[in-house]
Order: sequence, then C-alpha cells, then structure tokens
Amino acid sequence: MAAGGNINPQGTAMFEPMGGSAPKYAGQNVINPLAAISSLQMMLDHLGQKDAARWVEAGIIHAVGAMDSLAAGKMGMGTDEVGDLVARHVAEGSVTEEGGW
Repeated sequence: MAAGGNINPQGTAMFEPMGGSAPKYAGQNVINPLAAISSLQMMLDHLGQKDAARWVEAGIIHAVGAMDSLAAGKMGMGTDEVGDLVARHVAEGSVTEEGGW
C-alpha cells in the first residue's frame, strides 16, 4: 500500500497509487483502495488543503483499524466498503473536528 507523487515545484504535480494495475481482480470488489486514497491525501496536502489532508489521513487510519488485513481479498470487507468507511469518517470528522484530530 504505497502512494506516490511526482512533484514539480514550478508547475503540475501528479499523485497516484504505486501498485499498478491488477486486471485479474477487475469487478471482484476485493482490491484495497487505500493507496489511491492516500494519493488523494498527498495531493490535498500539496495543494495547501491541510485540514482536508488530515481528515483523509484520519479516515485511512480508521479504516486500517477496522480491516482484517491489507491484502486483496482478505480485508474483511470489499473495496467499496473500505472507501465508504474512509469517506464517512472524513465527512463526520470534517464537520465535528473543525480542523484537526
């Protein structure tokens, strides 16, 4: 589970998960989405959206604590459920915490 960023201090930056594609898992709802979500967190931080980046990071931490494993097909929930768990935590945290955890 690794996120990456190609940072250009003078221009465009690009953020993406580092795992590559896994076509054998297409449509099975078993892939861990946290590397992609972590890329979002890095992008938000890079864009100066520090509060939003912290909320996403807290959502990732929350999801990791709820998962059985980080391995594809062994998470104890589907890809969509992991993503929903992070999104729900971010939505609730951003309203209630007002800028920090």
